[in-house]
This record gives sequence, structure tokens and C-alpha cells, in this order.
Amino acid sequence: MTVVDRPRRERRAKGRRVVVTRGSLTAWLSRPLADFHLVLAVFGLLTAIGLVMVLSASAAGEVGQEKSAYSVFQKQLIFVVLGAVAFWIVLRLPLRKFREFSAPAMLVSVLLLVLVLTPIGTTAGGAQGWFTVGPLSFQPIEPAKLALALWGAHVLVTKRALLDQYRHLLVPVVPVALGLFALVMLQPDLGGTITLGVVLLSMLWFVGAPMRIFALILVGAVAGATILAVTAPYRLDRVAVFLDPDLDPNGDGMQIRQARFALAEGGIFGKGLGQASSKWDYLPNVHSDFIFAVVGEELGFIGCGVVLGLFGLLAFVGLRIAARNTDPWIRMVAATLTVWIVAQAAINIGYVVELLPVTGITLPMISSGGTSVVTTMIVFGILANCARHEPDAVAALRSIGPGRVGGLLRLPAPVAYRPPARRRAGRPSAPPRAPAKRTPSTGRGAAGRGTAPQGEERRVAGRSAPPSEYRRRESRRAAQDRSARARRTRDGR
Repeated sequence: MTVVDRPRRERRAKGRRVVVTRGSLTAWLSRPLADFHLVLAVFGLLTAIGLVMVLSASAAGEVGQEKSAYSVFQKQLIFVVLGAVAFWIVLRLPLRKFREFSAPAMLVSVLLLVLVLTPIGTTAGGAQGWFTVGPLSFQPIEPAKLALALWGAHVLVTKRALLDQYRHLLVPVVPVALGLFALVMLQPDLGGTITLGVVLLSMLWFVGAPMRIFALILVGAVAGATILAVTAPYRLDRVAVFLDPDLDPNGDGMQIRQARFALAEGGIFGKGLGQASSKWDYLPNVHSDFIFAVVGEELGFIGCGVVLGLFGLLAFVGLRIAARNTDPWIRMVAATLTVWIVAQAAINIGYVVELLPVTGITLPMISSGGTSVVTTMIVFGILANCARHEPDAVAALRSIGPGRVGGLLRLPAPVAYRPPARRRAGRPSAPPRAPAKRTPSTGRGAAGRGTAPQGEERRVAGRSAPPSEYRRRESRRAAQDRSARARRTRDGR
């Protein structure tokens, strides 16, 4: 072998390794429970990263306020435990239960959004959007997003045969969603309104709404955002600071500038876990809205890439679950929930890296926030449950058993989807027949012209007989009667 042939052989060996790796990955992804295991992996990794980063981002600020370094982390850990229990319960419940109770959940969500505007609700961050019970708080906008996704999918799937008509496509989903937007903006909470809009647009997109609907919604959204920005000076200041962060470096532009500095100091590999300087009150709300900046400063570009990769993998798996299911409601729910979580993460990361104006949306599973993390864990539970209802997964789980993960979590076998029976069109009723005219029968000749009485069932060997067969049968009987009378007369002679 010459020296020239050695690189060629190395390239061939490398190509074979790439082909083998690609084939192994394709074979693994074709397994019945691959999507279920991928959802669990993304869920576990995001939960672990979130807990670590909340502890790292909040400890310094709490110590600076003469509080326990673990106060925010302990509260977050409590909500993570509650969310894990909710995840397990959601994973065990049949999906049809969520569809059955989606309408009551929607009503409860609307009621909570109304009650939070009363003196019962508490104000934090300039918005009256929380219920506070002791040391814990509850934000009703988070379950309202989930309720809108479940109920809206149920309504649109139920009316899918009529969705070519605008009144069935838009009513009642769009009016109810607009009512939720109004209640949330009364708090006011622009970030919550944006995520509700993402849920609504996702449902309309996946149900196949025409593009003119999205054009009208886009025009309405731009007009509404313009009106809100003009009527509220602080929103107008946010837009101005987004266009020029150095316009108010010590005021509204401080968060954007400090987030930029934190990401720049992190570099490729980061400064090390717990070594970020931005969390020492240089960056307000660092453990909630701007936690991605701490990820970039402490874990560097690699840590940011891991977080982005996990959300990208979630987008791939969630849409794959939707594509591989046969139940139309499961398809729409899985796709809508996936777009909601990934879009919320994209908006949060977008304003941290100065691609979008600051809206106060949390980074799912990573930012601190009790209601947000519990609701997101429930969403992951629904996605994992949808993955177990794929046709191949149902067949595998019902034939070979729950497997190691299913046995450990004590998950019941899912039920295969059965499409609703199609109603057969009823046969048109025959027009009433005119009454048959009776032929007067006199003498022996009438026996040969026997007619069936009106309404008498004509049957031959248990089956309906046509009139001609009935006449032939009566003719044979009449001939037999004549032959019998002729024999008796002959014998009597």
C-alpha cells in the first residue's frame, strides 16, 4: 500500500462509520417507544439544568438581602416536586379524560382570571395576576393557556367537517380567546397575552385555517400592540430601549446591556458554575426573566447550545408525536403544546440576546416560577402520554408489556384509537302505492286468476317473492286442486 492510498482508505473507513452511525440512529428512532423515551430525557435534563441554574442565579442576591441563600431554590424545589407528581398523574390518566374535562377547565380558568382582578388578587411586578396563599403564589394565566389548548382542540376537531365555513372555524374559539386576552391585559400582562396568542395561532394553523385569517390576525395584533404602546408610556420606553439600549443605560436599558455583558464574558466555555458576576444585583430578575444570561456567563456558548439543543429536540419530538398519531385531537394537542413551549423559550432567549423587546416571559423549566414550572411539567406529561398512544407504541405496550420505564412508573396500557363510526345515509322511503284493484272472482275460473290480498307478505322459501312468482305458485296450486278433484270424481264413478 502506498502513502497516497492511506488517506483514501481512511476516508472510506470514516464514511462507513458515518453510515453505520446514521443507520443505528434511524433504527433507534423507528422503535415504537422512541418518542416516549426522548420526551422523558428532555424533561429530566431541563428539570436538572433548571434547578442548578436557579440555585446558582439566586443565591448571591438572597445573601445580599440578608436572606438564606437557598430560599428561592427551596421554593422552586417544592414546585418541582409538585410538578413531578402532576407529571406522573397526567401520564397515567387516559387522554380522553382531558378531552372530557377541557370545557369545565376552560370555565374555571375564566373564573380565576376574573377573580384575580378583584381585591383577592395580589400585585407583583406591576401586574395584578397572582393569588397568594402564605409563602406560595399561584398565577392563573398559566393553566389558562393549557385549558385553551385542550378545549380549543376539542371544539375544532368536533367541528372539523364544518371548518370550511368561517363561522364554524372562528366561533366559539376565537371569541373566547379574545375574552382571555382582554382579562389578561387588564392585569396587565403582555407576556401572558403573547403566549395565549401563540396557542390560538397554533390551533388555527394545524387545523388548516386559510392564510387570510392569519393576515387579519397579524394586522389586528400590530394595531393592538401599537395602541397599547402609545397608551402606556412604559411599553413605549421598552420599544425605544430595544431599538437603542444605550438610550437609558441605568434605567430601562440596564437589563439588556447587562445581559449582553454577561453573555460576552462567558465566551465559549464559560466562567464556571457559580462564578457569574451578573447575579450580584447587576442584572435584575436574573433568576427568572434573564436566567439565560447566567447560563451563558457560567456555562458559555456550549451551555447555551445545550439548552437550545434540548428545546430543538423537543420541537422535533413533539411534532413527530403529532404526525405519528391517528387520533385528530391528540395530533392537534401535541402539536399545539409543542409550539407553545418552544415559542415561549424562543421569545425569552430572543429578548435576552437583543433580538426581541423585553416582555417578561420566563424560560420554561429553567426560570424560577412555581406555577410556570408545574404547568410546563403537566404539558410534558401530556406529550409523553400522547407518545404512548402512537399506534406502534400501543401495539408494543399491549403485546410485550409496559417495559422497564412503564413498569417502574406503573403505567397502564394505552387504548388504541377507534375512529367514530360513519353514519350511513338512510334509504329514501318509497312513495305509497296505489291500492290494487280487486278482480271479482266467480265460479271455477276465479281460482286460476288468484290475486294476493293487499298487504299480504309474498314469500317463497322464506324470501320475498315478486308478483310473477306469486302468480305462478297460485297457478300450480290451482292445477293441483283440479287434478285432485278429477281423481276423486273418477274414483267415485
